[in-house]
Parts: sequence; structure tokens; C-alpha cells
Amino acid sequence: HEPTDAPGGRRSNLAPEFIADFSQSLRMKFIPDGKGDRRKTFGPEDIFDYMYAVFHSPTYRTRYAEFLKIDFPRLPLTSNAELFRTLCALGSELVGLHLMEQHAPPVAGFPVKGDNTVEAVRYTQPGETADEGRVWINKEQYFENVPPEVWNFHVGGYQVCQKWLKDRKGRKLTYDDLSHYQHVVAALAETIRLMAAIDETIEEHGGWPLA
Repeated sequence: HEPTDAPGGRRSNLAPEFIADFSQSLRMKFIPDGKGDRRKTFGPEDIFDYMYAVFHSPTYRTRYAEFLKIDFPRLPLTSNAELFRTLCALGSELVGLHLMEQHAPPVAGFPVKGDNTVEAVRYTQPGETADEGRVWINKEQYFENVPPEVWNFHVGGYQVCQKWLKDRKGRKLTYDDLSHYQHVVAALAETIRLMAAIDETIEEHGGWPLA
């Protein structure tokens, strides 16, 4: 955003041609700051939420995998207002999760008392234990109910659940550390659910390419 006299004091740095094209496609009026009602108006934050949803679509990442290796991602624009609204809502949920502004219900417990020192980080699959999977921080202590898809989730080439603990090897985790890790696990589980919902929504509206 850039400073402006518009309400809210900000102006997006989106290209005027892009705004005009998207506004015409959606048959909605663009407002210069914040969010619109997504029925008659839309704003730069709505576009960001829509973009965030599209770029988190597993099908988008697979379909355009080769292109994404050599260039910036292209944002397909929809003319379907209902699809736009739904993707904005899903994208907004993802943004809130990833900024830790919203917390998904905790799923991972930490049931065994000890000194909380991160020693050897390892994962045991469901079936080896009675719960959904365990992330061990030492021989006695672990986070329980961590599904394999959450444990294996990567962001920017890093395995999130593993890297966070390995970066703290040799340290004693505080209560806040334990709570934060539980929030990370919950956020990743919810991210996976929302990514599936994004694909389902796009498929319900005709699939790729967006129209």
C-alpha cells in the first residue's frame, strides 16, 4: 500500500489496468482500501485473499508446476462472483492462520512431564501408537495426535514441524514454546483442510482454468 487521501489513508499499488479488468469481469466496483462487501464492491484486501486462496490450491500448484519453476505465479481471474466470494473467504481464513491472528482448535497434546529438553527429534506413525502420530523431542516426551500429513507438510522447502524443533535442539522448551508448537500443528492441520476446500470449491465451479 501507498499513502493516499482515500478513506483509511492507504492506496494499493495494483495496476489500474488489472483493477479495471477484474472489476469488469466481476461486475463489482473497486474501492481503494480495505475490503468491500464482495457483492457490489471489492477492495485490495479482497484481491489479496483471493490470490492467497488460488496460490494455495494443490491443483494450481500441480497444474502450473513447470511454469512456476521459471517465472512468477500467474493469477487467473474469475468472472464468477460466487466463486470469488468463496475463495476470498477461504483465503482470508488462511491469512489469519498464517499470521497467527486466528488459532485453530488445538489437536496435539503433550502428555508426559519431564525437563522438556529437545534432544533427538523423531516421528512415529499412526499404528505404532494409539493416537494419530507422535513427534518425540527426547526419549520420554512427545507431542501426540500429529497426523502424518501435518508432520510432512513443507513450506518453502522446509518441513515445518521438524525444522521448528531441530532449530531448538539442546534447549528446554518453555510453556509458551509448547503452546506455540501446538498452535503450529493446529494451523497446519487447518491449512490442509482449507487447501482441500479450495480445490473442491474450484471444482464445483467448473475446475481449471477459472472462468
